[in-house]
Amino acid sequence: MTKITSFLTPYRIAIIIALSLMLTELAVELVQPLLISYIIDQGIQQNDLGAVMFWGGILVACSLAAFAAGVTNSFYSSHVSQSFGFDIREALYKKVQAFSFSNFSVFPTSSLITRLTNDVTMLQNTVFMSLRIMMRAPLLVIGSVIMALLVNPFLALVLVISVPVLVLFLIVVMSKAGNLFKSVQARLDHVNNVMQENLIGIRLIKAFLRGKHEIKRFRQSSEQLMEKTVSALRLIEVTMPVILLLMNLSILVILWYGSIEVQTNGATVGEVVAIVNYATRMTGALSIVTMIIMVFSRAKASSERITEVLNTDIDLADHETSHSFAIKNGKIEFRNVDFVYPETSVKVLDQLSFKVNPGERISILGGTGSGKSTIFQLIPRLYDVTGGEIRIDDQPIFDITLKDLRSQIGFVPQEAMLFTGTIAENIRWGNEHATFEEVQEAAKRAQIHETIMGLPKQYDTVLGQKGVNLSGGQKQRLSIARALVKKPVILLLDDSTSALDMKTEAKLLEALAEYNCTTIMITQKISTTIASDRILLIDDGRLIAEGSHEELLETSDLYQKIVQSQIGTEVGSGAKGNR
Repeated sequence: MTKITSFLTPYRIAIIIALSLMLTELAVELVQPLLISYIIDQGIQQNDLGAVMFWGGILVACSLAAFAAGVTNSFYSSHVSQSFGFDIREALYKKVQAFSFSNFSVFPTSSLITRLTNDVTMLQNTVFMSLRIMMRAPLLVIGSVIMALLVNPFLALVLVISVPVLVLFLIVVMSKAGNLFKSVQARLDHVNNVMQENLIGIRLIKAFLRGKHEIKRFRQSSEQLMEKTVSALRLIEVTMPVILLLMNLSILVILWYGSIEVQTNGATVGEVVAIVNYATRMTGALSIVTMIIMVFSRAKASSERITEVLNTDIDLADHETSHSFAIKNGKIEFRNVDFVYPETSVKVLDQLSFKVNPGERISILGGTGSGKSTIFQLIPRLYDVTGGEIRIDDQPIFDITLKDLRSQIGFVPQEAMLFTGTIAENIRWGNEHATFEEVQEAAKRAQIHETIMGLPKQYDTVLGQKGVNLSGGQKQRLSIARALVKKPVILLLDDSTSALDMKTEAKLLEALAEYNCTTIMITQKISTTIASDRILLIDDGRLIAEGSHEELLETSDLYQKIVQSQIGTEVGSGAKGNR
């Protein structure tokens, strides 16, 4: 909780002002029953209109002051709560942006979305209500007991006995409610996860006619959320009848003994009315405590969930030896590299060693699960090796800052990921400072310029989420243009030509040859390997063969089988004519 409250520190002056105004409202509310007792005892009982007017005037003036304080308090409370929510949300988002891939395996996407939205909103509302009414309610209870003791200690003993009993009861309820609302937030995570999967895969769901199945899955998840929420709210709702019962009994006892005290001159009518008034105000305040319990219980659960993210150790960061480094040649070397994914024990890469010379074009070929994509993830340190070493320009990548390393590498993932925005914005996403001419040049080399020019708004055409209004090949070429606009020293293409026809692919590879960069391509297409300087054949995380297309045709049985399997659609002979 300390982590969360630290976000309130910049707004301490506004908080002090808000609390001062809240205390002003509270003071007026505590004084009002006393003023009413003066009006009764000194004015009405004595038939003194002047006393009624005097104390009545003070009562009205106090009420106007409380009104002004309340309005101003709302302004400062809103300022603090909204700013507090903004700061936490920004800190959470920055933390998530710094996460490594292994961190993301701990927190599902749906859970992070819930924490960034629902949980932050819960804390934001709690801060507002704390400054506006939450702190006022318990202070009103305490102040009412103190004022009642000042008015008539004997009658106030009833409140002194009943209030601690209620407070103890509310503490027990709050403790149980906190655990229940934590479960509610966890079930909300699950509901969001189901919704997210459904919305992302809606086309597949419709194609396979799985709508009824997904509706059933969502209903089950939603029902579990409802059951958890009902259990929590049922516990909270029990508090109200208990509070009303005990407080109403207390008022009856005050009226009973008050009437006896009035008859024996142990108390005045005004004093009895004042203490009943205090008890009534306490009843209202304790009723608000029911809402406070619910809000604070949910806020406690949300606070723990947000703190869990903020306190997460990022296992991938710059090392103590890391420094700025400009990659000039693009030489890459793997030295006996081992890799095991977090939370698993299976070696994905096993003593893998190879070299890529500056400016060389390399194709990596291998079966599914052989470790090809893992190699790509290790070069820009999306994961860290678990054994061995990777060097770039003879420099261990641990000694290069992540910013410098990744800014000089163009990465095109296997799944083309585009963002909502214009085509130009998506390409410039690789280099926000790129001129329009550089954007066009990258698009031309990626063989997507002509397609863009055929669109109604050309480079200003707005793409839907994930580029939904483009074909697979168009999305791949835009992703390549986004990498090329960086003018990288090292270019990594993870099966990024799989959706291209042979003619377009040949033009693309020819255009890439004009870039002065080291290029590594993961591919399953022989037409791509033919255009490479060397081919690395990977199997079960090991390098089993390497060489040119012609050399592997002569020395590798596995490569010969791959070529033969594609001979109907791919060129299987020797020349590097596409180069």
